[in-house]
Amino acid sequence: MDFLQSHIEALIFCANEPLQLGEIQTCISELLGTEVPTTDVQQAIDRLVHKYERGDYAFRIYPIAEGYQFLTKSDYQAVVAILLKHKSQKRLSKAALETLAIIAYKQPVTKTEVEQIRGVNCDYSIQRLLEKELITIQGKAETVGRPLLYGTGPKFMEHFGLKSIDDLPMPRDFGQTDSEENPQSQTPESEESTQE
Repeated sequence: MDFLQSHIEALIFCANEPLQLGEIQTCISELLGTEVPTTDVQQAIDRLVHKYERGDYAFRIYPIAEGYQFLTKSDYQAVVAILLKHKSQKRLSKAALETLAIIAYKQPVTKTEVEQIRGVNCDYSIQRLLEKELITIQGKAETVGRPLLYGTGPKFMEHFGLKSIDDLPMPRDFGQTDSEENPQSQTPESEESTQE
């Protein structure tokens, strides 16, 4: 394996989040004390991607969130899921997931707009999502009171395995729910389940 490829492999391996092409190029250029062409860096990455696609590795380099990251192959999903289940202290609640979905599809969006859609207060869910960096403050709205605007954060695409926000499934991809097919089927209990 050549010098450039080995160093890029080390960078991607050590990064705990997707590493972008520009970041890799900057590190390699600084190491060598000269500008390394983007095409050379991309070719080395492509060779690494091809190397780890072979069946004798349990992991490979995935292009994700506009960068590159080592991840285990789907064949090993079951055993990794067991490990993550044991390691996870607290998963996102249903309320937090609902809040995150609204922000992802409506961004940039204010807390008031999220609460109008959900029908409940979202203070706690938004705070938890901010702490996990799944959402970020994207500025202030040009309306009365200048409320904060929220959008997906740097960990969102990594957390859900998306290359970009455009990879989110479209609403038409979701089948009709029972409540859409039969509006009478929604009970007070189902409404209560959305409370924080």
